[in-house]
Formats: sequence, C-alpha cells, structure tokens
Amino acid sequence: MERAGKKWLFPGQRKDKYTSTRTVQAIFEKARDKAGIEKDAAVHSLKHSFATHLLESGIDLRYIQELLGHKSSKTTEIYTHVAMEDLRRIRSPLDLIGDNKGDG
Repeated sequence: MERAGKKWLFPGQRKDKYTSTRTVQAIFEKARDKAGIEKDAAVHSLKHSFATHLLESGIDLRYIQELLGHKSSKTTEIYTHVAMEDLRRIRSPLDLIGDNKGDG
C-alpha cells in the first residue's frame, strides 16, 4: 500500500492507513505466546534480533547502520551489543600457540 509515495510495512484495512502500533504489538504478543516463547520480548526485539543476526553473519556494521536508519554507529552498536561481546571473545589461532603443553 502506498501513501504519498511511501509503502507501509504494515498496511491497514484502508488503503490510506497503516496498521496501528497497538495492533502490531497485539499480533506480535499473540504469535510469541503461540510459539511458546516465555522470554519477555516486544516488537522492538525484532529490530535488535535483525541487527544481531546480520552482524553475526558477517555484515559490516556500517551497512547495518544504514539498514536501521541510524545516523550514528553508536546507536547501531546498542542493537548489536550481544554479538559485539561474542566477537571480542574470539581468539586467534595464533593466540593458542604455546597453550598445548606436551603436544609438540
């Protein structure tokens, strides 16, 4: 659906309207409950998950920033903090040299 050249992500029942925020939240909550997800999650969690999965798939943070519409990369890093922490824990194979005592 379009209005003034824009397409709605969640079009409403009328062509000139979008689905209300509350309706989207209710649909999400119903789907979350039906899926048996007990973790406290909201529609905004989808944005965080999207960004985190992109980062974990190797997509550059600058592209994720653009996709999310952030002006600052610092804002994008908020959504990707879990993945960033995981990335910082990765050790180079060169760091493992000398850790294996008696293998050589």
